[in-house]
Amino acid sequence: MVRLDIISDPICPWCYIGKTCLDRALQARPGHPFDISWHPFQLNPDMPAEGMDRRAYLEGKFGGKSGAIQAYAPIAERAEAEGLWVNFEGNTRPPNTNAALRMHHWAGVEGAQQAVVAAMFRAYFEDGRDIGQHDVLADIADGAGMDASVVLKLLGSDADLEDIRARDAAFRNMGVTGVPCFIVNGEHAVPGCQPTELWLKVIDELQTSAVADT
Repeated sequence: MVRLDIISDPICPWCYIGKTCLDRALQARPGHPFDISWHPFQLNPDMPAEGMDRRAYLEGKFGGKSGAIQAYAPIAERAEAEGLWVNFEGNTRPPNTNAALRMHHWAGVEGAQQAVVAAMFRAYFEDGRDIGQHDVLADIADGAGMDASVVLKLLGSDADLEDIRARDAAFRNMGVTGVPCFIVNGEHAVPGCQPTELWLKVIDELQTSAVADT
């Protein structure tokens, strides 16, 4: 197997689109060699714990209304090109993602990370749910076969919070400045939202190399 580490924030639209493109390649190559793990990176580490108004967040982040429109236009175009419907207006209060990233970690421990990550993206980008709310995260966990009561108990504590922050900081120290960022086999970084065609090429090259080495 080839390790594929994905550095991501669950409210990053490029991460959502990038996952969709990768998933299509994985479906087209069911014998792919990837062993996938998701890792934390907060796009907005200074986000208030309770989240904030979407308009204020976007205009503050991108320097006003025109900047926000300019930043999100290519996202909307790419999503449409990929056949994705993104409910940009569904969630009026983007959350602090510390809790969501902690649940990513716990899902990984329980072997449910792929299901939880997919459900979290759907919840936020399609259903407009607030994935900063503990009850929403517990519901997602339950749908992925995790114990919702345990998740709620953990979310009510500071369990693994410092670990998530330390891992985030470690990626920044490695030079990661934005997400998604894909690291193939611990060696090759593939930054940004990559098309399905690129992942098909990567998978085919890895499989050809594996055959040649046997």
